[in-house]
Amino acid sequence: MLKLSCRSLVPRRCVTGVVRFFTVGETGTGGAPPITKVSLSKPVSWLPQPVYATASTTPSATKVTTLENGLRSTKNLSREQIMTTFEKLGGICDCQSSRDTFIYAASVESKGMIDALEVLSEVILRPQLLQEEITDARMAVTFDLEDLQLRPEKDTLLMEMIHAAAFRDNTLGLPKICPPENVMKIDRPTLFSYLKHHHTPSRLVLAGVGVDHDALVECAQNFILLKEEADLSDVSLGPNPLPELAHLVIGLESVSHQHDDFVTSCVLNMMMGGGGSFSAGGPGKGMYTRLYTNVLNRYHWMHNATAYNHAYCDSGLFCIHASAHPSHLGELTQVLTREFAAMAGQMSREELERAKIQLQSMLLMNLESRPVVFEDIGRQVLATGKRLQPQHFMELIKKVSADDIVRVAGQMLRSKPAVAALGTLSRLTTLPDIEGALLHRNGQLPSRKKFTLFR
Repeated sequence: MLKLSCRSLVPRRCVTGVVRFFTVGETGTGGAPPITKVSLSKPVSWLPQPVYATASTTPSATKVTTLENGLRSTKNLSREQIMTTFEKLGGICDCQSSRDTFIYAASVESKGMIDALEVLSEVILRPQLLQEEITDARMAVTFDLEDLQLRPEKDTLLMEMIHAAAFRDNTLGLPKICPPENVMKIDRPTLFSYLKHHHTPSRLVLAGVGVDHDALVECAQNFILLKEEADLSDVSLGPNPLPELAHLVIGLESVSHQHDDFVTSCVLNMMMGGGGSFSAGGPGKGMYTRLYTNVLNRYHWMHNATAYNHAYCDSGLFCIHASAHPSHLGELTQVLTREFAAMAGQMSREELERAKIQLQSMLLMNLESRPVVFEDIGRQVLATGKRLQPQHFMELIKKVSADDIVRVAGQMLRSKPAVAALGTLSRLTTLPDIEGALLHRNGQLPSRKKFTLFR
């Protein structure tokens, strides 16, 4: 036990005549030397020996149990009961949605697993959906939509637009963000119809981290089983107006997360990298990726250039988003088509190895977080019925070669591109010209349109 005490200070005169202050009892207690005289190069004899953790030799396999499907109704919980339960457990809850997955998550103490799972089962399978809750949700969605239009960052809107263009407003091209005109149309019967068809046990994966697998299965059996576009990029927030920007996204068909070339496309995405013109950091932040060295560091007017790789169960979308002042939109298009075409060209061994190591580092760093681990388990089991360990992906990343990158990039460049743009678009290049440039060896736009990369 650490004890703190307040000791009086007494002056002691030195030979040199300078006054120094020492604490009473400086000579130490119990025969131990004074703390100020302890050597930093030898173990402290009177302190207990540390006990170090050892690496476990037990295989870290993820256990998967498939249960029979069915529903059993239980007593519904009110919102107050749910919040009270999590407060007692010292936990938090969250709900996230993507284009193909809903994730309901809860983090609590281990002893609260049963109560947390009971709450999750009620929320997912047996919600009450009271009218006041629907009204609150409509207000929240309306506010979020208005806030989305006012934000200077347009990434979210542009990802909606590029998916709509790539998948023709169908399947993955359907809107993820609720259209404003639909907010008031979605009522209680509509929500229950959605839940009836989609929130069923056969479509559900229950993942747990830091819990006993058998105990989780028992809990699951108890609780789950039974038989308008607006460009506001120049809006002023106070006395400093935001820059007027034109945004462009060019997307190419990529591969699904179950395809043999999925890892290769991830390495390519890491090699392209990118970010904003004001990003800071070293190689780990992507400052040595192509979109930094070839684009952001070379063209002062480029505000942002970032590569994205969206992978789904049966398709994928590889795209680059860039933004600049509308007067540079033509030059911006030329820069992007050249970078796309260069993906199928030569690359140095150092560049490829850096991208592979950076991808491995990001994978392992993300899996240090338990919420990420359980999300990884849920997504993998939902898609494939099993979970592959990180070592599997580490080995696949190591095996990616320059020829693999060139081959995958060439396949993407031969696909029909999707283009989405936002802002003042008077200088936007036509879609046929962009298609032709992507098929050109150097990504050159047709010569009838002259562009200068320097102003």
